Amino acid sequence: MLGRLLFLVAALLLPMAAQAAQLLDVAFPSAALGRDYKLQVYLPDGYDAGTARYPTLYLLHGANGDEKEWVQKGDALTSLNKLITTGDIPPMVVVMPGHTQAWWSDGNKELGETALLKEVVPFVERTYRVIAAKRGRLVAGNSAGGFATINMVLKYPDLFAAAAALSPAIYAPLPPETSSARKNHPFLVDGKFDPASWQRLNWPAWFEGYKAQSTRVPLYINSGDQDRFDIAYHAAVVYQKFREIQPKITSFRVVGGDHEWPVWAETFPDAARFLARFVARPEAVETASRP
Repeated sequence: MLGRLLFLVAALLLPMAAQAAQLLDVAFPSAALGRDYKLQVYLPDGYDAGTARYPTLYLLHGANGDEKEWVQKGDALTSLNKLITTGDIPPMVVVMPGHTQAWWSDGNKELGETALLKEVVPFVERTYRVIAAKRGRLVAGNSAGGFATINMVLKYPDLFAAAAALSPAIYAPLPPETSSARKNHPFLVDGKFDPASWQRLNWPAWFEGYKAQSTRVPLYINSGDQDRFDIAYHAAVVYQKFREIQPKITSFRVVGGDHEWPVWAETFPDAARFLARFVARPEAVETASRP
């Protein structure tokens, strides 16, 4: 009798387990980089059992991070499961790419932006059931990932439905002496930090072009009040620029903390809820196929 009871319990639990959220380690060959590109991909509960297409969040790490940082240090898996379960955000596919020290830019050594936008995004959209359109794409990142998030919003406003930059490393005119930007390859010439390279790749180079066109991308920005790189100040400058042209869809938060993972882990849910206001919900296949 006990054995039969255990069998019935296991049978009931098995479908639940089969539909649990998944975290996948993925790699594909990158022509832009000449090596494999590594990702972690979060598939929401029910993905395997259904046919719907999901919105996608591209979640970018900081300068010296990798594809595992948002899960290992930012507790993103716990946050996503909770946010989806409570209905704060829709079920979504979350892609966490790994590209250490590249700042997601087409810098002086590697084509980080090209690899992300021309290879990672198409790979995801042909591999997983996602909404392959602006209405279904989100981008967010911390530190150097926030730098890239703001730059991509300005350069490609037709690509993402909304964006979130957590403690974005968007120093203008130049990064502080202690910033990893002064040691990372996108901004180095002959092994030394090149101010012109930084300014060529940083947000002021793109802002006027964004301002001149009509598409506006909702943007969430935050910073710790004790950020050792003075990002609370730099983030406020960028926030003001955006607020002047899109006040109803730009948000800025200053929270307690330094330039550190506790700040990003604790504020990611707030950022995710902001993003969820502007992205499409999971769509039936016939609906998602519309242009």
